[in-house]
Amino acid sequence: MKSALLSTAISAIALTAPVVASADVNKADVLANYSNIAAAKFGDSLATAKLLQVAVEALIANPSAEALQAAKAAWLVSRVPYQQTEVYRFGNAIVDDWEGKVNAWPLDEGLIDYVDASYGGPTDDNEFAALNVIANPNFFLSGNEIDASDITPELLSETLHEADGIEANVATGYHAIEFLLWGQDLNGHGTGAGNRPWTDYAQGDDCTNGNCDRRAAYLSAATDLLVSDLEWMVAQWGEDGAARSTLTENEDAGVVAILTGMGSLSYGEQAGERMRLGLMLNDPEEEHSCFSDNTHNDHYYDGLGVQNVYLGQYVSADGSLVAGPSLSDLVIASDPALDAEMKLKLANTMLALSRIKTAAEAGFAYDQMLERGNESGEALVMSGVAGLVDQTKSIERVVTALGLDQLEFEGSDSLDNPDAVFQ
Repeated sequence: MKSALLSTAISAIALTAPVVASADVNKADVLANYSNIAAAKFGDSLATAKLLQVAVEALIANPSAEALQAAKAAWLVSRVPYQQTEVYRFGNAIVDDWEGKVNAWPLDEGLIDYVDASYGGPTDDNEFAALNVIANPNFFLSGNEIDASDITPELLSETLHEADGIEANVATGYHAIEFLLWGQDLNGHGTGAGNRPWTDYAQGDDCTNGNCDRRAAYLSAATDLLVSDLEWMVAQWGEDGAARSTLTENEDAGVVAILTGMGSLSYGEQAGERMRLGLMLNDPEEEHSCFSDNTHNDHYYDGLGVQNVYLGQYVSADGSLVAGPSLSDLVIASDPALDAEMKLKLANTMLALSRIKTAAEAGFAYDQMLERGNESGEALVMSGVAGLVDQTKSIERVVTALGLDQLEFEGSDSLDNPDAVFQ
């Protein structure tokens, strides 16, 4: 209940906070505030990842059902600020080039650890889909023998991640950690998330499924790597950081970066690849957080990230408001009616995403919504898709209103060429 109330409060603040007088706003001010919000979001992502790191260390030191549950809870908390940073992708190359280290999805989890027999083995697309690094301290990769007797952050990031150039070989980031905490979700469209036993981290004879020491080493290395990757990104948005300086060196290009991130996340990435595609395929494996059944929150906070960038305000993890001159202020100066339209469409999208979130928290999980013939689930998901697509049309109008060159946002076959999905 607290989570739902907080979400409602965030949206209310976003819609009611006073705007800066548009006459006093310029692009430089907007870019500075956008950068400050990035610094706050990535800073919160780092802080919550460090709390996850503490919980993981406690689980490894003293495995128990309670310790595993605490680590899961910390992972869920860490996703809230991080998902709100995804609007900084696409337009900011520094973020987009880095993002695959921390949020790559979907993944062939058999690369990492044991999987159910129904998962299958190597495929023509990925011969390492069932490599199971945790069970194999030595293996061949791209013709080279790999010594994985010590599972380190370097092994994960430099050798295993996207091994052999295959994107599904995800060895690092939030979703690798998610799999190590929850395990596979074998419920299909039924009730329940992954149910990894805490004894997968037990010591001695209490260990289940073998290699508990190596599993713990992998989880520790992946979590340490997540923290170090986030530390690097926080620095990029500091006062002298490369991301901030790149954004602000050309004001028009900086505003283009903001709009590119908003439009590409809204349309191709979220509405298309993360929502419409899964519904078309009726595949629970197309969930963004398929092990933990946390996809409803992924969608909600992605949407919130788009909204708070347009409005130039972000409610940080400690409850404080980071706010300043915004894209909305620039649009008001050019076309007040368009600004009102943009705000309304963002609010409509957040309402649709909040309905998905509320339904999931009441027991109607997102993977259940994806089941073929589930009309209420399809209606919920498609309402979110429709809102995201509709707000993208207004984002395109904002580009024109601000006198910028027309942008090309990320697309998705699920929206642009549905027949290709099944070819």
